[in-house]
Amino acid sequence: MAIELLCRKIGMTQIFDESGDAVGVTVLDASANTVVQIKTAENDGYTSLQLGFGDRRPSRTPKGQLGHFEKAGVSPKRHLKESRVTPEVAAEYEVGSEIQPSIFEVGQRVDVIGKSKGRGTAGVVKRHNMAIKRQTHGTHEAFRQPGSIGAGSYPGRVIKGMRMAGRLGNVRETSLNLQIAQIDAERNLLYIRGAVPGHKNAIVRVRPSVKAKP
Repeated sequence: MAIELLCRKIGMTQIFDESGDAVGVTVLDASANTVVQIKTAENDGYTSLQLGFGDRRPSRTPKGQLGHFEKAGVSPKRHLKESRVTPEVAAEYEVGSEIQPSIFEVGQRVDVIGKSKGRGTAGVVKRHNMAIKRQTHGTHEAFRQPGSIGAGSYPGRVIKGMRMAGRLGNVRETSLNLQIAQIDAERNLLYIRGAVPGHKNAIVRVRPSVKAKP
């Protein structure tokens, strides 16, 4: 259990490491996350920090949420997410305090959680990487079709989970064990080696890796 910092995906670029090699990185806007609520095991059954990210106009905020923010004494936030933490970590923060990207270090391994890009409806070749059929010897207008999807007698139905055409993307994805290549503390930017889920301006969560290599 660790703090999952809310960030905004800016895009990809490249930087040069110490050896002079070009490294592809994803740039994340890791502006301060505000602690909106602290949940405890005594009151809520578990311990967590509710973090708010991105300012929102009060006129565009639902009244229920507006009262929640006013009780915490913070300005309305566009995004709210909880981070399950230990009681010791929760005791280090107060409602209204800000968590800076300085909780991470250069070279640290992290996991990035977000929603993948929505690709709309896709066929089996693009969605499941099925092979294209041979375009010879009588194959007619079925080059990118899935073929048989079940038997005609028993069980006489399509088995659940059969790989077929359908919606591609727009699901939760977690990129594990990525490395922080650089931190720009002045502009609150995190540079993560490689790609992370989501489109530009998507909201992602960054946490210490649960499978960090020694």
